[in-house]
Amino acid sequence: MQRALVVIDDTEAHRRLLTEAGEFAQNGNAELVVLAWTTPEAAEEGNDAIEWVERMEGTKFEETDATAMTCRFAEEFSKDVLSGIDPDIDVRVEPIITEEGDLHDEILSTAERLACDHAFLVGQKRSPTGKAIFGDLAQRVLLNFDGPVTVLME
Repeated sequence: MQRALVVIDDTEAHRRLLTEAGEFAQNGNAELVVLAWTTPEAAEEGNDAIEWVERMEGTKFEETDATAMTCRFAEEFSKDVLSGIDPDIDVRVEPIITEEGDLHDEILSTAERLACDHAFLVGQKRSPTGKAIFGDLAQRVLLNFDGPVTVLME
């Protein structure tokens, strides 16, 4: 069985990307590994917000960790998008907490650790100068991933 890595967030481009990956999984009998990515700062802010709401409302969330909530979002987003293709597609959600500048390393190491054969990600349209100054996640993954990479341009 093949395994495809999909990097998502909640934008329309990522919805289209997950649809593309779902069709790949359906046709090739592949498992999808969906990366639930957040920054350390966003995770900390999320944890603080959860604690604040629990204190103010006198309630307790089932999940009290921003990373777990990020994974839950990725699971629900994936289920929503893939239900129109094939609700039985195997989806595994992997959390990643890292700075945006280190995301490509995390993508590559996760892909290697989980033996992913294919990668799906959204790329940004940038000029060559913009890529040189700001870097480009899609380009770094394309150059260093050991397998096919599908890039959907935003």
